[in-house]
Amino acid sequence: MKILVAEQIADAGIERMRAAGFEVDVKTDLAREDLLEAIGEYDALIVRSATKADAELIDRGRGLKVIGRAGTGVDNVDLDAATRHGILVVNAPQSNSLSAAEHAMALLLAQARNIPAANASLKAGEWKRAEYEGVEVNGKTLAILGLGRIGALVAQRALAFGMRVIAYDPYVSKPRAAQMGVDLVSLEDALRDADFVTIHMARTPETENMIGAAELATMKKGARIVNAARGGLIDEAALAEAISSGHLGGAGIDVFAEEPTTVSPLFDLEHVVVTPHLGASTHEAQDKAGVTIAEQVLLALRGELAQYAVNVDAGREIAEGVRPFLPLAEKLGRIFTAIAGEATHKVRFAVLGQIADQDTRVVALSALKGMLAAVVLEPVTFVNVPLLAADRGIEYSETKSSSARSYVNEFEIQGEGGIVVAGTVIGKNNEERITGVYDFEIEMPPGKFMCFLRYDDRPGVIGAIGTILGESAVNIADMRVGRQTKGGEALMCLSVDTPIDAGLLGKLKQGSGAKNAIFLALA
Repeated sequence: MKILVAEQIADAGIERMRAAGFEVDVKTDLAREDLLEAIGEYDALIVRSATKADAELIDRGRGLKVIGRAGTGVDNVDLDAATRHGILVVNAPQSNSLSAAEHAMALLLAQARNIPAANASLKAGEWKRAEYEGVEVNGKTLAILGLGRIGALVAQRALAFGMRVIAYDPYVSKPRAAQMGVDLVSLEDALRDADFVTIHMARTPETENMIGAAELATMKKGARIVNAARGGLIDEAALAEAISSGHLGGAGIDVFAEEPTTVSPLFDLEHVVVTPHLGASTHEAQDKAGVTIAEQVLLALRGELAQYAVNVDAGREIAEGVRPFLPLAEKLGRIFTAIAGEATHKVRFAVLGQIADQDTRVVALSALKGMLAAVVLEPVTFVNVPLLAADRGIEYSETKSSSARSYVNEFEIQGEGGIVVAGTVIGKNNEERITGVYDFEIEMPPGKFMCFLRYDDRPGVIGAIGTILGESAVNIADMRVGRQTKGGEALMCLSVDTPIDAGLLGKLKQGSGAKNAIFLALA
């Protein structure tokens, strides 16, 4: 078999593939037209971030069996096109974790001690010791937002510097955090108590601009913030204003909402250290990525299980009655995570009805994928989701019963504190339905943008919600209301055509008197 390496990877990775008996061509300077012409000869393609493995290229790759991305993200690979052609896509998600953690610490220390500004000043012929007085990190409180693999590595290093470490991550259990020497707190407490904040979360509709002007205002005067995860998590204009006004002491930023970029309000501020997305740019990380991706490609070409497969077909042997529940279970997992808030860490998946006689383990994995997909930095697959759940201290089990309730078949996610989400598929077209949220029975198709409001049942609430959304030009595609008793607690489920931002969600909560108001994007 032939492997094409289209971008530079570590020599060790190339040698490993050749030693395994494969023909490896390293052609890192191919023009797009030449790559399209050549790809039909190869069984495997290895890229980094510059080569676009899009639908056109994949269509030309008649013999392709696997595409390897030597790094974490797979934004430059068309996963749908690859899956349609039966091509496995693999990546190297752990290769840059250590480098990213070290870069976050480097940014933290550099701006705590004003190193870049002092360096530039001294090289310009100035000797300004007083102007560049910094702060020690020993004894200071570091808040880590996102305690996944990279966040945990940052915690280890911060503890070695004598820092007190707290963290916000509703998807990590308290026992797991305690093992790391970290106290779990709410987002509000993390921002309020921290001298330093570092972010290590995925960019999703829920986390985009999660740190805006209001959040920055709650931070201590003189506090500092680091983002070496994903651009768009911090409102850059609001951050620049908070530093310019003197409220915050500085920032270290490696990632930006739009990349590449050479213009930002942050670039003019002396107390801001910026780098051009260098978190994974170390010799060691690139070596690890090259070796890891070589191993993954070799496994795929041999037909063995590749641990870091991104688009694993959930199973071609899945029973026909079970298959329609996979996308539904993933959506229910997303909803469960959204309404659980401070996520439960003991989850039970219940399969009810005729499908209980089938092998439904993959349905539970689909639900886990939905629960974790929005909160981890790397792609979540059927292969790696049990590991990701274990990393976060999530325990899960599956129960089955052939006795159904109101439907022929139903799938239910049950968590701590009475959190329940359920759904089914109906009709010959297997149409998806949400059948329960919290302890309310409803029947509603999942929508692209959904909102859930839990409030006391009383006249006027539905009208008030419609008015608030109408005034904000948000169209209601579907609405269902469930209640258990007249005048008791009620649940309103909305499907809308456009996203609901935090400000509008607050208006909806106030207008309905809701105890809980949650928006999420399912698509």
